[in-house]
Amino acid sequence: MKFLTFDYGNHTYYGVKVKREESAWILPKLFEAFGDEADYPKTLLEGISRYHTLDFQEHVRKLVEKAQESGDADQYKAPFNEITFRAPVTPPNNVIAFGRNYRKHAEEMNNEVQSLYVFTKAATSLVGDEATIPNHQDITSELDYEGELGVVIGKRAEKIQSSMALDHIYGYTIINDITARDLQREHHQAFLSKSLKGGCPMGPFIVTKDELPNPEQTSIVTKVNGEIRQDGSTREMVLKLDELIAEVSKYVTLEPGDIIATGTPGGVGAGMNPPKFLQPGDEVRISVNGIGTLTTYIDG
Repeated sequence: MKFLTFDYGNHTYYGVKVKREESAWILPKLFEAFGDEADYPKTLLEGISRYHTLDFQEHVRKLVEKAQESGDADQYKAPFNEITFRAPVTPPNNVIAFGRNYRKHAEEMNNEVQSLYVFTKAATSLVGDEATIPNHQDITSELDYEGELGVVIGKRAEKIQSSMALDHIYGYTIINDITARDLQREHHQAFLSKSLKGGCPMGPFIVTKDELPNPEQTSIVTKVNGEIRQDGSTREMVLKLDELIAEVSKYVTLEPGDIIATGTPGGVGAGMNPPKFLQPGDEVRISVNGIGTLTTYIDG
């Protein structure tokens, strides 16, 4: 299933993509019309937190079946051309991100590959697919992109072994780790330079892990104004998903809905010769095979 959060009409809803249609089932409406619980999940985070992964999916499947059989299914759908995508979920913690987890990216930035280079991005930096974000030229001249696979946690993880880590995954999404490179150098740390307003585009969907059975063998392609900048694969990750989750859980209690950004392949703007940073009016499209495409516009 592909879950999403979106604005439609005057409301914010969460839903699941309709198969073979560019539209979403509005899940709160399905719960109200066909569910048997008054206190149903009002947000995707509540749904992920309340149910085990497969239980939630099975619950949603039954609701969708009832809507399809109702004879009036369209009243429970929101066409994509009439919605505004939001970040699919806002995590309980900040977005947790791994740097230098792809050898080529570490090399292009003149950094050593590190087994543990972790930072966070403020949850307030999250935006959804097709968002237009500020160009931030008042504070940076080196705005950059990083296409990444995002892991969505499905159940609490605290000091777990790597052999158990994959059981704690709910699904996957796409993240654009927007970074002000000059601020990153100036501050000698990553938090502020990576937490700018609009600095964490995410989406368009959270794809449940059954739909992406080989997340460590999927492609990541980033285009800026149609030009391919990054063309990599998750198989290039230095630390694999089980290692990333287990390592973080030694120090931070991961909660359902938490997001881990797993690093970026080579090809960022700062690594080009000469560098090519994002400019007002630019379009960034990040595609991850099995999930979709996340598009971000830089305000002109």
